[in-house]
Amino acid sequence: MEFEAARKRVDELVELLNYHSRLYYVENRNEISDYEYDMLQNELKALEAEHPELIRADSPTQRVGGEAVSVFEKVTHTVQMGSIQDVFSFAEVEKFINDTRAAVSDPSFVVEPKIDGLSVSLEYRNGELTVGSTRGDGFVGENVTHNLRTVKAIPITISEKLPLIEVRGEVYMPKNVFEKLVEQQEDNGEQPFKNPRNAAAGSLRQKDPKITASRGLDIFCFNIQQIEGHELSSHKQSLDYIKSLGFRTIPEYTLVKTYEEVCACINKIGEQRFSLPFDIDGVVIKVDSFAQRDILGSTAKTPKWAVAYKFPPEEKQTELLEIELNVGRTGVITPVAVFKPIFLAGTSVSRATLHNQDFIEEKNITVGDIIKVRKAGDIIPEVVSCVEKRSEGTFRLPGVCPVCGTPVVRSDEEAAVRCPNIECPAQIFRSIVHFASKGAMNIDGLGPMIVKSLLDSGLISSVADLYDLTVGRLIELENFKEKSATNLYNAIQASKSAPLDRLIFGLGIRNIGQASAKLLCGRFGDLENIMNATADEIAEIEGFGEIMAQSVVNELHEPHMIDLINRLRDHGVNTKFEKVQVDDRFAGKVFVLTGTLPTLKRDEAKALIEKFGGKASGSVSKKTDYVLAGEEAGSKLTKAQELGITIITEAQFFEMIGREEQ
Repeated sequence: MEFEAARKRVDELVELLNYHSRLYYVENRNEISDYEYDMLQNELKALEAEHPELIRADSPTQRVGGEAVSVFEKVTHTVQMGSIQDVFSFAEVEKFINDTRAAVSDPSFVVEPKIDGLSVSLEYRNGELTVGSTRGDGFVGENVTHNLRTVKAIPITISEKLPLIEVRGEVYMPKNVFEKLVEQQEDNGEQPFKNPRNAAAGSLRQKDPKITASRGLDIFCFNIQQIEGHELSSHKQSLDYIKSLGFRTIPEYTLVKTYEEVCACINKIGEQRFSLPFDIDGVVIKVDSFAQRDILGSTAKTPKWAVAYKFPPEEKQTELLEIELNVGRTGVITPVAVFKPIFLAGTSVSRATLHNQDFIEEKNITVGDIIKVRKAGDIIPEVVSCVEKRSEGTFRLPGVCPVCGTPVVRSDEEAAVRCPNIECPAQIFRSIVHFASKGAMNIDGLGPMIVKSLLDSGLISSVADLYDLTVGRLIELENFKEKSATNLYNAIQASKSAPLDRLIFGLGIRNIGQASAKLLCGRFGDLENIMNATADEIAEIEGFGEIMAQSVVNELHEPHMIDLINRLRDHGVNTKFEKVQVDDRFAGKVFVLTGTLPTLKRDEAKALIEKFGGKASGSVSKKTDYVLAGEEAGSKLTKAQELGITIITEAQFFEMIGREEQ
């Protein structure tokens, strides 16, 4: 085809395909079949291959564009992407309505569902998408433009060539897409995402846009952050306007006047909640008039012209069929309720932990009773109460381990019942899985199924046996080929050089987590010194108590632990701690991390704090010097604001350590 004819046809095809994409992804209707759409797109691809200079930025073939990036650039938001005050009762909603009426004359309100996803900004200049970014800490986010271009409901260009418009939206993963992704992750032996929101966040921050494109993300837009070239006076008007531009707007937004109408909308959305193809966690009520919003203003944290009503957890009754007993790596026996499946918060649920004997007695339950169940945070199932006793008495944990038959023990200091047998098969299995986990020795490819296979075959009976494995012995296992066996062998060998604090954590000493393991290593320097330390010496470490100190002494002096450590040392596993501290600029300073930071993982941020002599704490108190806050910061940020503690962003943290932003 001649160049001019090709140019004309490319323009026709791009306009036609974008029109049909908008119908399908934004308006949920179609005028042509999928086959017809594919044929048009194939024609466009052929013309673009023949004439690469004709490829347009808004061509549907460019939805997955750009190379993978190593880090995301920072984007400073011109207009802060703030949060909204949460309320949990209709009384609080009524107070908001009344307070608003007292401040402005005859206000109207827009009621809309609160999508549970990841907030993003879409910036268009002269009608073309130029920057797409995450919310970050509300002031600074990450540039994820290439990834957002893969979300098919996001227009690459809009019909009006406005000098500037910035639209805020919520990227989410549809429930059916999430279920398929989790199934795929489990099949691949990967750690599955916990919920659709986490899946959406993880998918949007992929460094390769092609991975993001494969995740089936979607978006609802719910706000105009800034605009040039068009005047708007109300929220509903702005939503209607961006819908006309081709954006997929928040569904079911309704303009109302009275408290009763607001409540009716909340109830209607609540009834639809679990039948929707996407997750919502509440309802947002906003003053419609922009002029009235200016009068109402904002607090230091949230606007006074809006609140988010959060749904209470859904509760249902069911019959308790069985109490299953699980033995953990430290011997703790955990009872688990198995009940008739119920549909709760959008999924089928049939199990929930009962924690310990005290919990069971508090709820006064036994097998056969009718219990009330809910999902804590709409995620984790929990037993709320017994609503009908159908069997006499209360369930009691057995006096012996359900796996090895050893008499169980319970100390006065804790509610847990334990199996004291260190050779209990369940404990051995859990301890090896923990040793290989990401936070410990990080042995890639050594998941629970592989550990079980190694134990069942008799190739290992403790973590030390891992270092006796060879490629040849691994190949003998079912489903192992030479490549997979070599990869696992190499991962095991690589773990020998893991930092000492990871080994200490991997040994599974009771009451010793990752942070305390690092403190322990920082104080004593190597494993031999730790083993020779007294409980009093260990208790002197800031952040340690007598119980933690005694746990270290007791467990490191057990004969089986001494034998295990000697074997690990003989295999060449690192037992020295290399503490790298650049200077002591943070000496005596306590940092608390909250939310998701733009580039740093939490472990990386903690390492940097410690590198300069500071301490990373898990809770906010008057002793806290700085709160390093990222996206979706929660109660820790609120408490820090109440206490007047200095709150810093990742960018400010980088300035403090003299490091360029990534």
